Amino acid sequence: MRSARVRAGLGSVVLLLAFLAAWQWGPGWLGMPEFILPRFSRVVAESLRMWEQESLLRHFGITAFEVIVGFALGSLLGLAVGVVLGLSPTTESVLSPYILALQIAPKVAFAPLFVMWLGYTIYPKILVAILIVFFPVMINVLSAVRTVDPDMVNLVRTLNAGRWQIFRLVEFPSALPALFSGLRIASTLAVIGVTVGELVGGNQGLGFLLVDGEGQGNTAAVFVSIAALTLIGVVAYAAVVWAERRLLHYLPRAAVSTT
Repeated sequence: MRSARVRAGLGSVVLLLAFLAAWQWGPGWLGMPEFILPRFSRVVAESLRMWEQESLLRHFGITAFEVIVGFALGSLLGLAVGVVLGLSPTTESVLSPYILALQIAPKVAFAPLFVMWLGYTIYPKILVAILIVFFPVMINVLSAVRTVDPDMVNLVRTLNAGRWQIFRLVEFPSALPALFSGLRIASTLAVIGVTVGELVGGNQGLGFLLVDGEGQGNTAAVFVSIAALTLIGVVAYAAVVWAERRLLHYLPRAAVSTT
């Protein structure tokens, strides 16, 4: 197993180096102008300039904060609603049309509305992230709670367990693998939600830098912003994977999602 992981890691590194080499020398070989696809070294130089002159680290921190808050609040809301709907089919019948309508509505359309309500602050970006994160977590938890092994529930009931004890000892632990599957998806969607909010009505954050670079025709700055957003998403996803492995270490490897 360890040797397989080492080979996989080496393969990923080789692939990354090949990609960077193609990015560095490919545009020149193809005669592609810098304003369409800048070389990798040009993007690195632009990132250093933005770090010194445009407070890249501050904008990175603002976006990362919005992603963390939006992801956390959206996940908690999705978990709570998923549990409630999973335990109460009647409540699901009443609320599911409205939840479905909220999910179908394009989230981009909400961003200008939130900006009109809350101004050019961090709150519209967080709200868009919450909306996008909510549904995958909710639907995963709902499905998991509904498919709990009834024999396990009956066994705990024979031991005179109350409703809360059944949920704590059987239903919630059974839903954890599905919850983390939803959290993996949500960790990447949170970055998308925040970016949409910053693109529509931002005066700070990486989305703002991306729009600013596009307005100036600075393609390298756009690539820097995209790379920084990708880094936030990768770190968020890795944090969820780490938490999953720590909390679900008791499950067989086949039952735990792979990276």
